[in-house]
This record gives sequence, structure tokens and C-alpha cells, in this order.
Amino acid sequence: MANLLKDELQFHVKLKKGDVGRYVILPGDPGRCERIAKHFDNPVHVMTNREYCTWTGYLDGEKVSVTSTGIGGPSAVIAVEELVNVGADTFVRVGTCGAMQTDVLTGDVVIANGAIRMEGTTKEYMPIEFPAVPDYEVLTHLVEAAKKQGKPYHVGVVECKDSFYGQQNPERMPVSYELQNKWNAWIMGGCKASEMESAALFTVASFLRVRSGTILYVLQNQERRKAGLEDKRVDHDGIEMAIEVAIQAIRDMIAEDKKKK
Repeated sequence: MANLLKDELQFHVKLKKGDVGRYVILPGDPGRCERIAKHFDNPVHVMTNREYCTWTGYLDGEKVSVTSTGIGGPSAVIAVEELVNVGADTFVRVGTCGAMQTDVLTGDVVIANGAIRMEGTTKEYMPIEFPAVPDYEVLTHLVEAAKKQGKPYHVGVVECKDSFYGQQNPERMPVSYELQNKWNAWIMGGCKASEMESAALFTVASFLRVRSGTILYVLQNQERRKAGLEDKRVDHDGIEMAIEVAIQAIRDMIAEDKKKK
């Protein structure tokens, strides 16, 4: 079978070496790429193919990029595999989530220090016993950036699933007994939020020996609504807060990496 990763032009993202920097921000939504790229100096749209939209620019003189990954683990790890093959080695996922603890408010950000592998992608990489955790340096820089900017943040485990509606309406699924029991277990264990990509990102990044981390903007908290507590409505524009933290974290990593050299 042909090794597509060996091709100069990557099969899905349609990028080649030199198109991206070593630091890459990974939103799910292609529509967020240009918005994130506006934080770069001299941003240029490089390529859009399928769900993968890529812009490249500079932060503090270092080439950086943003590439969208679409929804879920399968498309996210395709992006990571191919981006690593063209020179990227540090990834920050910037996305949205639903909170699972009543003290995690809509409009806050969640920085993942681990991810529950309730999805299928990572099982084709590592046995289920292998933990999905971010790189310690990336995690630390995200936390410090949130502190520096005074953002309301939480650090903890996030749950990653394959079915959005399995989470939103588990009672209508034939396997509702399993979905609801596990959801309750994750909450009892202190899981902060639910999303769809971090488990895949962390697991594959560990296998590929590259750095990764995740920051998420909280769009809703269904557990607060269940408890009769206020859950204010916000829109996706609030993700700018998570973007700003990610940009600051990457700036700090660039400075630290230059010192190491």
C-alpha cells in the first residue's frame, strides 16, 4: 500500500514543506481560520481543501499557522499527521465545549489536562489503557497565559465523543443506558467539559513525539439547566477569548524555545 505521508504534497491538507510554521493553531471550524490569522503578522491564505483551511503568518518573527480540522477525531488526526510531515511540531487546539460541572460557567474557558477516550479514532493508534494527555509545556503555557490575561479558566479532564447528538439527546438512542451511565460517571469523576477532538489530538501527538494542548470556550452548560441554575446564552463569537489565550501561549513558547537554542 502506498505511503501517502511520504508524498511531497500531502493528500488531504494539500500542503508541502515550507507552507506552515512549526506552531499551528487547530480550530475545528474552517470559518475561524481567517479570524485567528488576523492575530498574525502578514497572514496569507495558503490552501483550502475539504474541511482543511490553512493560513500562515508570523508571531514575533516566527512562522506560525492555523489549520482547521473539521468535526471529530478522524479528520483531526489526518490534519495532525500531515502537518507533522510538513514540519509542524507544536499544536494548540482552540474550540468550543459544553460544560459538565455546575461551577464551570458559560463564557469561561477550559484548559484540558487530559481527555476521556470515548471515541473510536484513538483505538486505531493505542490500546485504551493509554492515557490521552497534553504536552506539559503547552498545558503550562496555556494556564499561564489565561492567568496573565485575567480570563475565567478551569483546568481539568474533558470528555471526547464521536456523537454530538448522543450527548445532547442520549435518551433517544438505543444504547441510552450506556451513554447516560457513563455521562454520570464522568461527572462524578470531575470531568469539566465535553467536546470531540482533544483525545485524538493528544494520543496521536504523543505517538508522533510532538507537542499539543487544548483550550475550549464554554458555549453551554446542560447540567446547570438540569439543576435549575442559570445558564446564560452566549454565541460562538466568545471564542475570541480562547483565541487570545492561545496566541499568548504560543508567543511565550516561541520566546522559551528561542532561549533553549
